[in-house]
Amino acid sequence: MASQIVREWLGINSFAPATQTKLLELLGKLNQENVDSLTILVMGKGGVGKSSTVNSLIGERAVSISPFQSEGTRAVMVSRSRAGFTLNIIDTPGLIEGGYINDMALNNIKSFLLNKTIDVLLYVDRLDAYRVDNLDREVVKAITDTFGKGIWNRALVVLTHAQLTPPDGLPYDEFVSKRSEALLKAVRLGAGLRKQEVQGSTIPVVLVENSGRCSKNEKDEKVLPNKTAWIPHVVQTITEVILGGSKSIFVDQKLIDGPNPNARGKFLIPVIAALQYFFVVKPIERQIRSDIASESRPSWEYR
Repeated sequence: MASQIVREWLGINSFAPATQTKLLELLGKLNQENVDSLTILVMGKGGVGKSSTVNSLIGERAVSISPFQSEGTRAVMVSRSRAGFTLNIIDTPGLIEGGYINDMALNNIKSFLLNKTIDVLLYVDRLDAYRVDNLDREVVKAITDTFGKGIWNRALVVLTHAQLTPPDGLPYDEFVSKRSEALLKAVRLGAGLRKQEVQGSTIPVVLVENSGRCSKNEKDEKVLPNKTAWIPHVVQTITEVILGGSKSIFVDQKLIDGPNPNARGKFLIPVIAALQYFFVVKPIERQIRSDIASESRPSWEYR
């Protein structure tokens, strides 16, 4: 297999100077913690803006996007290097096909990730999707079944299409809070997470606007309606997750294969056998001996 081509991260020069400065500061912070590479896995349903988010974070059209073509079933990794730091972002196809989990796409993603380390998961959905349904939980469950619950300690929920006017006159921050909580609840249910299983008690949510209509501040940075410069904010949140103390996920063959159903519960066999012996077999033996001892002798034995 050919090695991944790592190109110079020239796209960072396309960002506003203020954004460039913040990004380089964050990369320097990671370097100080002996982190010189970062691999980000981007997953979610189709049509939510995964590829566009990859391009926005890289600062160039690294992944092709067409609204008139399907996403396909294969993952793509984009690698860029800057000042001794390597950034890898893995774009993946949508996990839903015809209302069900696309097993072909999921298996292709697993194969692509073999022997790679996932430092951060970006779980992408749209801010302007006004409801959460069972498909959201199914996607989360598929991710959890593949990588384990620990992946959510290394995850961000990314909500795209964030340059919007909320319905019904709701304040922007209130709408974001309601949408975030609804999706986080779906993540917790789909992954079977209890609050204590997620470091920091909750998965961070970040907002993204990939379109050219994104507003800018006086420093020429792309900002959201709440005035947040979203690109450095996303990278800062990624940095906080990495330095939060949880472990990266190494994808080996055992993780891809999942638990062996034939081995499930084998450790309980000796315990079950012992319980059967003491609580089933022994009482029956005692009862048989008691019946024999108490059985009256037939009359012919006295003749």
